[in-house]
Parts: sequence; C-alpha cells; structure tokens
Amino acid sequence: MTLSYPRLFDLRQATFDPGEKPASRILCSEEGTRVVLLSFGAGQELAEHSAPRPAILQIVDGEGWFELGDEQIGAHPGTWLRLPAYTRHAVRAKTPMTLLLTLLPKP
Repeated sequence: MTLSYPRLFDLRQATFDPGEKPASRILCSEEGTRVVLLSFGAGQELAEHSAPRPAILQIVDGEGWFELGDEQIGAHPGTWLRLPAYTRHAVRAKTPMTLLLTLLPKP
C-alpha cells in the first residue's frame, strides 16, 4: 500500500515573520478540524478570547504564557494544552514563539 501525503512539515522550519502582530497560516482544514500555525514576535499577544470549539495548543518553538482566568501557565517547546469549548484564554510570547493550534469539531 502506498500512502500519499499532500503536505509534510517540519514545524520548526515552517515559521514565518509575524510582522507587527501575530500571524497565522492554515495547514489543514477538513471534516470539522482546522490546524493553524501561529507565529509571534517577542512581546506579542492574543488578547483574552474564547472559541466555540474545543482546541489543542502546542508550543513548537519559543517561550511565553497561556492565561486562563487568573492563572498563568508557562509555555515552552513541548507544552500541550487542551481547552474545552468557550474557555476564555490569552496567549503571550516572551520570545519569538511558534504555536500549533488545532480546533476540534464542535461537540
């Protein structure tokens, strides 16, 4: 059996310049799941927000914080966080940071 993959990424090499604000690139969007690569410059952030879908956040490169209410969670390569739908959160980059976001299908 031969498998064919339309895209194969080394996420550490797929980073891009975020410019003045965090930038995103959709890697995959199918069957209710969306995978997005986000690049942050040092000090950039996504203000507190929520999504109507569960999400998985994974730090690929760099360091920063996730904020969940009053709690700050340090983020570094290998950090993995699953958020239920409608969880209020913010993301802040301490250094240039790459984040992989997976939006799961609505429950």
